[in-house]
Amino acid sequence: MGVFLYLYHVGSAFQLAVFAFATYSVSFLIIQYRVEKFIYKRINKIYKDLTLLESVSFRKNSITTDMATLTKQIDQYAKNKKLEIETLKVREEYRKEFMGNVSHELKTPLFTVQGYLETLLDGAIHDEKVSSKYLERANKGVERLIYIVKDLDMITKLEVGDLRLDIATFDIVQLVQSVFELLEMKAAKKKITLTFDMHYKEPIMVKGDEERIQQVLTNLVVNSIKYGREKGTTEVSIEKLIKNKVIVRVTDNGEGIEKKNIPRLFERFYRVDKSGSRKEGGSGLGLAIVKHIVEAHDEKIYVESEINIGSEFSFTLEKA
Repeated sequence: MGVFLYLYHVGSAFQLAVFAFATYSVSFLIIQYRVEKFIYKRINKIYKDLTLLESVSFRKNSITTDMATLTKQIDQYAKNKKLEIETLKVREEYRKEFMGNVSHELKTPLFTVQGYLETLLDGAIHDEKVSSKYLERANKGVERLIYIVKDLDMITKLEVGDLRLDIATFDIVQLVQSVFELLEMKAAKKKITLTFDMHYKEPIMVKGDEERIQQVLTNLVVNSIKYGREKGTTEVSIEKLIKNKVIVRVTDNGEGIEKKNIPRLFERFYRVDKSGSRKEGGSGLGLAIVKHIVEAHDEKIYVESEINIGSEFSFTLEKA
């Protein structure tokens, strides 16, 4: 201020202007440098704390000192982390449910087999009639275990894409008829009629893995028998969807499914009946396997159902 007043009274206007400009420039540069260093250090700490940037990229890229940009980046980071945490919670819940279901499915036949074997070891083995009956029941328990393990192995291969499909051309009408013949005795126990919606005079040729599609149809028809009403009907229809697609529908007039359960039908071990009853048997993996096989063919599966009216499962196939 003293120099400024001196130049104002004694010096020329040019000297005064030069001094004012020099003072302003030096002051601006010093303040700008200090403020930037001050903000930079704190923003640098924020970046490191939030791990927004890796150490390598941090050295290469400049860190913004714009607070609005920084706020947006932190908000986005927070949203991503929140989503990640929620996803992990869902996965953890699913893992717990899955492990609980697996243990439940396995322990039932294991305890059954163990019970029969212990009875035999306690002396029942010397009674020919009892030992024969108990061994047969133990064998059924082992078969159920094998059935569950095979399904688990298959669904694991399907999920990791390790199951190869043998794509060929086959008659879907003939395949459905084969499934009907295979399950005729099972349906007869509940007096359920297995039928087509109409008489198909000509074969309908499609492309796919015949063995896997047979498994899809078998699982869907078996489910319709399990949850169908006595003296009911399971009907299969094959319709031309578009030029190169057909849709196969499996419809029953059984007990139906509540809408809240439909989104989870294709999950592993998910059961509509929460009572824990296993009177219908099965591994609890049937619909999950169906979904994976259909999707492995790059096709879609659909489900529609109403309580006390029935259910319809349908899937598409490429027409040959």
